Amino acid sequence: MPQLSIVIPTHKRADILRNCLDSIENQTVAKELEVIVVSDGHDDETCALFAKKSWSIPIQFLEIKKSQQGSARNRGIQEAKAPFCLFIGDDIFLEKDACEKHLSRLTTHDNTAVLGFATWDPAIGITSVMRWLEKSGWQFGYPKIARFAHATISKSMQHQFTYTSHISLPTVIAKKFAFREDITMYGWEDIEWGMRLRDAGVKLLYEPGAKAIHHHKIELKDSLKRMEILGKSAALLSSMIPNFDRLPQGWKLYAYYIAASLPTMAGRHRKAFLRGIQEKS
Repeated sequence: MPQLSIVIPTHKRADILRNCLDSIENQTVAKELEVIVVSDGHDDETCALFAKKSWSIPIQFLEIKKSQQGSARNRGIQEAKAPFCLFIGDDIFLEKDACEKHLSRLTTHDNTAVLGFATWDPAIGITSVMRWLEKSGWQFGYPKIARFAHATISKSMQHQFTYTSHISLPTVIAKKFAFREDITMYGWEDIEWGMRLRDAGVKLLYEPGAKAIHHHKIELKDSLKRMEILGKSAALLSSMIPNFDRLPQGWKLYAYYIAASLPTMAGRHRKAFLRGIQEKS
């Protein structure tokens, strides 16, 4: 009986997915793991990967009709047999003891999700915008929760850090709180999920010892496009969810407009975010 079910949504990234799975195969607690990979839409190369290669750990491969990551996670968690589950992205490469760290925390803390640490993979070349995204908190806001290392994150802010790129929790909770499948636009579906976990009394513990690297290169143009989509999706979720708090209002919105007028990295990203909000409007 596995102790940890790892659920990985994937979409047309077979080569990167293979490296992700290799990192799982090398875990110190590999014998206690099972992996469920869910392809969000059909991809010949991903299918070929599972047809040609075998691993030393049990891996189940599923396909769903193209929808979005939340639907893929929901499908994967339906198959989970372990008492605990770990959600990661297909471009997340776990350090050897990451799963061991997750299990150590999960088995000693009731009604708790565990957030692992992730940073950029230096092998792909870290751009200036990637460094800014990490420092600013727009991607991997770990500097903002450094004071909660090895402890429970404050309830008032925990939903902002329910990163589904590297988070674990009891499987019974994951099955009870499915991801919304009516959120079809990129961004924020994990924050909305985190809001429901928070409201149900599920705690979030930050375990920086559970480390991973994110194998995804981002250039400035990619980041600005992503920020525009995030603005658009934030406006959409704000109209769907009354207590969604990621859309700037009042003086915060005014501050965004001021910052957006500056020729800085932050200014350019805020300008793109506001453009996305206005598109939705």
